[in-house]
Amino acid sequence: MDKTFGRRAANFYINLEKPFNIPDKIGIINPYEDNNVKKTVKRFYKKFFNDNEKRLFIFGINPGRFGGGITGINFTDPVALREYCGIDNNLGNRRELSSQFVYEFINAFGGAEKFYKKFFISAIFPLAILNDGKNFNFYDDKKIYRYLKPAIVSYMTKQVEFGAKNELAISLGKKNFAYLKELNNEIKYFKKIEFLEHPRFIMQYRRKQLEYFIRKYLKLLHLAEEF
Repeated sequence: MDKTFGRRAANFYINLEKPFNIPDKIGIINPYEDNNVKKTVKRFYKKFFNDNEKRLFIFGINPGRFGGGITGINFTDPVALREYCGIDNNLGNRRELSSQFVYEFINAFGGAEKFYKKFFISAIFPLAILNDGKNFNFYDDKKIYRYLKPAIVSYMTKQVEFGAKNELAISLGKKNFAYLKELNNEIKYFKKIEFLEHPRFIMQYRRKQLEYFIRKYLKLLHLAEEF
């Protein structure tokens, strides 16, 4: 097994393959097929996870096509990667709503270096999903979920092996929370699961309450530090 959390994570992502037997109407974006993304991912995980310390996992749903679907790094668009993580890239200048919120609360927490020493932001399904060219969540169609579930269980199992603390996991999104609990009943890893409102929901529907949600995130994250 690779010696550091970062190397385990980077090797997992850059070697990801799309699941088989996906219905024709569903598209899967695998950004890790791009050599520039592979290099960026390696730099990111070497910079922030070059140790063997365990992290508390925060699970999103699946990446959007303009955030992790471009950079290969969960909830991180190319601009956030440069401005908040200090990793230059040639992946464009497209901003993504979820990424904007995530780095607002990461900045409020104390910055990327401090945050990533303790937390790892993941996704239940680590590849972007499209339906008719638009972002699609793995749970939006129960039939699609059944197709994807074997791959999801495999991906989840491999991700927790990076070095997850098993006392607690956090779900981003209430519906995602229900699926994460169901999956955890199978992989039996986390003792407790909490949830926070999804960044996209906050930015799209509750933006006037941005400071409230940042405080709510920080409160749970600081409590989680005690585990």
